[in-house]
Amino acid sequence: MSIDPILVPGPGGRTVAVQSYGDPQGRPVFFVHGWPSCRFQGVVGDEPGKKLGLRFLSVDRPGVGNSDVHVGRRLRDWPEVVAALADHFGYEKFHVMGVSGGGPYTLVSAWALPERVLGATIISGAPPIADRADVSTLMPVYRLLLGIYRRNPDWVRWAFRIGRGPAQVRPPRWMWHLIMKAIPPCDRVSLDDRETLDRAWAGYAGAWIGHPDGVFHDARIYAEPWGFDPAEIRVPINIWHGIEDRNFRPELARELAARIPHARVHLLENEGHYSLIIRRMEEMLAELVGVEAVVKA
Repeated sequence: MSIDPILVPGPGGRTVAVQSYGDPQGRPVFFVHGWPSCRFQGVVGDEPGKKLGLRFLSVDRPGVGNSDVHVGRRLRDWPEVVAALADHFGYEKFHVMGVSGGGPYTLVSAWALPERVLGATIISGAPPIADRADVSTLMPVYRLLLGIYRRNPDWVRWAFRIGRGPAQVRPPRWMWHLIMKAIPPCDRVSLDDRETLDRAWAGYAGAWIGHPDGVFHDARIYAEPWGFDPAEIRVPINIWHGIEDRNFRPELARELAARIPHARVHLLENEGHYSLIIRRMEEMLAELVGVEAVVKA
C-alpha cells in the first residue's frame, strides 16, 4: 500500500493531503483523525472498507502531516474543506466519520452540509470544552494543557515547538511499558501487537511533520467554542464510546448525544479510548452506511 498522499487543491489555494484506504471503487466515507495524529490513522478502515465496499478517505487537517497550514482557522472552516474534497473526487453525497479529536469536525460537517452528508459517526469523540468549568471528566494531560492555554496560549505553542523534534522519535521500550500501564486493560490488550502499535505510532509521529505550529493550531480548536449548535444537526448521528474511556469519560458522550436530534449512542462495556476503533471498526462502519457486518463476540 502506498503511503504517498493524494494532494488536492483546497479552499484558499491550500493543499489538502488525503490517503485512500479500502475499496477504491467503493462508496465514500471521509475520515477525520484524532489529535495528535494524521491521515495514517485511517489505516484502521482499510480492511473493513474492502469487506464492505467502501472507499475510506482519510484527511490531514490543515498544518498537520502534509496539508498546508491555515493560521487562524476555526472549526466552522472545516466543512468547506470536506466539500472541496468531495467535489474533487466527484462525490455528491458521502458519509463522514471521526475519532476522538476528529469528532467535532465530523459534527460540524453534518451540521453545515446536510444536503450532502448521508450520515455521521463519532468514535470516542472530544466534547465541547471551551466554556466547561468542570474538566474532571477529561484526561489529566488535557486538563493541564487546557488550564495553561486559558492563562497564556503562547506557552502551549512554544511547548509544542520545543517538543516537535522529540515527538517524532519513538520512545524506548521502558517508556512504552509505563505508557501501557497507565491505560485501561482493554486498551492495553488491543495495542499489545507490534503491527497495531506501529500503526498507532505512525499516525502520532506523522502529525508533527507539518508546519512548526501545525499541532498547536490543531489543538487550539478544542479550546475555543465550536461556533454552531449541535441541536441544529439534521443528519443521523451515531455516537460510539467505551465505558472504560479515560480520555473523555462516557458521561460526556451521553451529554453530547442528548443535544443532537436523531443521535444514536452506543456505550460499550470493556472498551476504552483506543480499543474501540481497533476492535469495532467494521461494526461501526457497517452501521454508518447501513450494511451487514460480521460482529466480533
